[in-house]
Amino acid sequence: MSIALLALLAAIPIIAIFVLMVGFRWPASKAMPLSFVVTILLAFFIWQTPVNWLVASTIEGAVVALKIILIVFGALALLFTLRECGALDVINQGFVSISPDRRIQAIIVAWFFGAFIEGSAGFGTPAALAAPLLLSLGFPALGAVMVALIANSTPVSFGAVGTPTIIGIGSSLHTPEIIETLSLQGMTHSEFIHQIGVWTAIQHTIPAIILPLIMVVMLTRFFGEKKSIREGLAIWPYAIFAALCFIIPYLLIAIFLGPEFPSLFGSLLGLSILIPLTKAGFLVPKQVWDFPNKNLWEKNWMGSIAISEELGAKKMSLLKAWIPYLLIGILLVITRVSFLPFKSRISSFTYVSPKLFDTNIVADFDPLNIPGIMPFMLIALICIPMFAMTKKQVSVAWSEALMRITGPFLALVFAVPLVRVMMHSGINPNEYVSMPIAMAQSMALVFSKVWPLLDTFVGALGAFIAGSNTVSNMLFSLFQYSIADNLGISHIIIVSLQNIGGALGNMICVHNIIAACATVGLVGVEGLLIKRNLIPMSIAAIIAGIIGLFLVF
Repeated sequence: MSIALLALLAAIPIIAIFVLMVGFRWPASKAMPLSFVVTILLAFFIWQTPVNWLVASTIEGAVVALKIILIVFGALALLFTLRECGALDVINQGFVSISPDRRIQAIIVAWFFGAFIEGSAGFGTPAALAAPLLLSLGFPALGAVMVALIANSTPVSFGAVGTPTIIGIGSSLHTPEIIETLSLQGMTHSEFIHQIGVWTAIQHTIPAIILPLIMVVMLTRFFGEKKSIREGLAIWPYAIFAALCFIIPYLLIAIFLGPEFPSLFGSLLGLSILIPLTKAGFLVPKQVWDFPNKNLWEKNWMGSIAISEELGAKKMSLLKAWIPYLLIGILLVITRVSFLPFKSRISSFTYVSPKLFDTNIVADFDPLNIPGIMPFMLIALICIPMFAMTKKQVSVAWSEALMRITGPFLALVFAVPLVRVMMHSGINPNEYVSMPIAMAQSMALVFSKVWPLLDTFVGALGAFIAGSNTVSNMLFSLFQYSIADNLGISHIIIVSLQNIGGALGNMICVHNIIAACATVGLVGVEGLLIKRNLIPMSIAAIIAGIIGLFLVF
């Protein structure tokens, strides 16, 4: 069977997801089960993947889905705990004291706070934390998720202390052939991965400079009373400056320290510069922008989670209210940097199953390495004595968190196995390549002369179907390296573009959208979010592709 026909067949589940969720506005809880069945049928009848591999892939995916659900539950338990004890209201007042302008609040919370959480934890955590925080500030639930997802892009290449670059790319390109080639060029494998990190940061720079502005324009266009792009553009000096506050240290850290810390330290350094200057009024627009009155909000703007405005009666200092988030940041950092002993100790608490059904697939469960458990649930428990919470407050917080995850669980328990089946479909008697590789190879054959322009979209496709830049890089890094070999162009630039595309794909990643929607009580709007976030994702991907095209040719 030709690669073009294989690619067309492989695309059917992806097309089904888009048509059902974007075209027919189906919720993910309905679209994902149907798309999963389509994927299974294709893998069995066309690829002829053995049944034991299909079952093993499904189980592996279900375990990954459980990890994602635990992240969502942990984020919700923390959110509702802070809401019930009154800390959330104090935090809200702190953000309002920086500026009442919703555009500025979106940049500080989604772009900077989200980048810090991405640099620490990754794997969908930033949107799951930033979206409910924006909701508690008074943002429409739909708007909160939209900006949280748009902002969770540039930092993702170096998320979870560099995991997408170090593990996603590093492990995929750690082959004897590549190591020998690098040795002949006078370069070690670690130096090669470091250079990929450097050029990832360099090529991220230009789209990143305008992404906060695009994010704000999307906010005013879809959620303003006037539906005005101009109201978003009015803040362009501040938005560009805010982007530079993050991207300059981000770039320098990538060059001099490596891929572990650009997002983590870039966000902290950026905030330390931006917040004092914002309070001083530097580049802050004179006209404050806000959402229309709530009685004018469209129905799909609002989720089912309400943040009470009466909880602020219990007074506490701003520092005390922020202690849970500060503890989260500290715990995430010390448990994920390799030069401290905690990472290896936590990783040792891992269960790895035997090989499933005579395949090479194993399911692993590392509870202490799942952010939803440690630190989210841990900090939520610490908050009980810290804020002297009553049994009723604790019961309300945790029972509501449990109730909220039932819908996302149904979607994720089909979405993640769908991806795993696609990834393992390459195991077949016909020697067909797997579904994702078939789609990528077909694109490469058609667009070889302008490949850098398409490179980022392959990375984004991987993130969309796999739910992770790390997994996207695992899927496509070797393929991208081979494309560079065949075309005689820079391996570093081409693989870096893959890393960038996977990061930008987080804006439309189904897993992240489901998880973020769950934290603000939204159901059935996943397709609308994909449709809207395709706009900033495509703009940033095209800009990065043009830069890559210029660099290689």
